[in-house]
Amino acid sequence: MRARRPDEPHRAATPLELFFDLCFVVAVAQAGARLVHAVAEGDPGNGITGYLFVFFAIYWAWVNFTWFASAYDSDDIPYRLATLVQISGVLVLAAGVPRAFDHADYGVAIVGYLIMRVALTLQWLRAAHGETGAARAAALRYAAGLVLVQLGWVLLLLLPDAAWTWGFLLLAAAELAVPAFAENRHRTSWHPHHIAERYGLFTIIMLGETIAAATVAVQSALDESAALDELLPIAAGGLVIVFAAFWIYFAVPIHEYLRSNRQAFFWGYGHYLIFGSAAAIGAGIEVAVEQATHHAHISTLAASLAVTVPTALFMLTVWLVHARHFKRGTAQQMVLLVGALLVLPTSFAGHWAVPLAGLVAACTVAVGVYLSITQGSRETR
Repeated sequence: MRARRPDEPHRAATPLELFFDLCFVVAVAQAGARLVHAVAEGDPGNGITGYLFVFFAIYWAWVNFTWFASAYDSDDIPYRLATLVQISGVLVLAAGVPRAFDHADYGVAIVGYLIMRVALTLQWLRAAHGETGAARAAALRYAAGLVLVQLGWVLLLLLPDAAWTWGFLLLAAAELAVPAFAENRHRTSWHPHHIAERYGLFTIIMLGETIAAATVAVQSALDESAALDELLPIAAGGLVIVFAAFWIYFAVPIHEYLRSNRQAFFWGYGHYLIFGSAAAIGAGIEVAVEQATHHAHISTLAASLAVTVPTALFMLTVWLVHARHFKRGTAQQMVLLVGALLVLPTSFAGHWAVPLAGLVAACTVAVGVYLSITQGSRETR
């Protein structure tokens, strides 16, 4: 296994990578469904906490595979088999999501995580076998870090439930520290354009959860004609939000920014909030649908916040992590910040909260496009 060139021309996602992403849809859907159930039943605290825990495992497993593949994807038989093992681990993780939410039983989820980590560790050891010098040392540090942190997750299962929250935070921090430790003296040969494409594709998958939620809203509107006047605006507003989110994210050529580990690590880690909020928008729309059809035991305001808060968080984190590097001038920098702030008051608009949030998101995009065009025209004069 040899490292791939970071300047390799025409580097693109492979069918195996796309298949890997597709299998993560199952895990994301499970986490979203349990979040919907918890919020609709009036237990947002436990629902959000469980969602953050489970989604971190989903996100971090995907991140580890993606960056390794960018540097060492050989697409030979051993590589494909190891990837298929990792996919099996994803499915086990997905199967453990309901237990994690309902009973704080993370055993099955951690077993799935362990399957993925063992396969990835073997991949790093194989990479080390084909490398020399600093590249070999970096690969071995990755393998050692993965093993040590995974032992920590297994040990956490043996501790009392009261230790879980602090243990999770400690081990999550250790997970995030492994790449910085491994690449301290040598940067693996990840490909900026490939990484940008992979993150973009996963963002599309997260936004797809919102499309599915809007579809559920339309279906519910057809099934329950009594709530038609409430459900169709929710569906329309949800679609506009996801369209705006797509436009906002893909408005910048982020591969031009990713040039060093220092830039890439903050950008990659920040996508935990981008991915998580994008998927949570879909969960929020489903909560709003359940509330409108009287299947949720929460107020209209609470159901509206389930949509507007993740929408505002998505806009804020996309600006902070992703888009601000290409904004010129105060006006362009403020567009997403102001848009995020204006989305939140729409929560108090009753059953019109979701469509109004969609309107704010659309106006944010329109203002951003206008400023970009006018700024560009001034520079060409």
